[in-house]
Amino acid sequence: MKDTSKHQGLRNQLSKVLNSKGITNENVLNAIRQIPRHLFIDSSFEDHAYKDKAFPIAAEQTISQPYTVAFQSQTLAILPNDKVLEIGTGSGYQTAILLELKAEVFTIERQRELFKKTSLFLPKLGYNPKRFIFGDGYKGLPDQAPFDKIIVTAGAPFVPKPLLSQLKVGGMLLIPVGGEKQIMTLFIRKSVKEFEKKELGDFAFVPMLEEKN
Repeated sequence: MKDTSKHQGLRNQLSKVLNSKGITNENVLNAIRQIPRHLFIDSSFEDHAYKDKAFPIAAEQTISQPYTVAFQSQTLAILPNDKVLEIGTGSGYQTAILLELKAEVFTIERQRELFKKTSLFLPKLGYNPKRFIFGDGYKGLPDQAPFDKIIVTAGAPFVPKPLLSQLKVGGMLLIPVGGEKQIMTLFIRKSVKEFEKKELGDFAFVPMLEEKN
């Protein structure tokens, strides 16, 4: 599949839709305009790639709705050189947005099929995370901590303590918490022991899977 001027026009349109829904961070909107989302999904869905919808991908997972990706990126206020841990690489679309925002990205995927596919696919588009790990997102990545930002792109039934502990003081964890519907929850680390918590509304994600021994 190619990336054409038609696709570019659809991306420009999508960025306007997201802007009307409250995405005002120009760097995030620019990333949406840059990344060929149609390449991240099955070609049979190509006509829908730039609608503000989630879509199925491999391993019974989904590529998140563009609004959700943009909302998480905007909420975390990603800055160049931020050290970011992403839990749930999935199709790699959110990863690409983080890289387009010039973050240093460490990303973990639990589904082997997706891990293999996305770890080959992203570099072909010129997107290279610092580390791409097949593993359990609940454990985070202690050997690379602390992180400026941690983004979780799957619904977690609870907040994994290792993720909170791997944040820098001043760092932020954004995680959808709950069962079938989740509440997008932001934790800001105020000190070694103190976290500020903000709830930012209802979202729907696929479940975050734990490693089975």
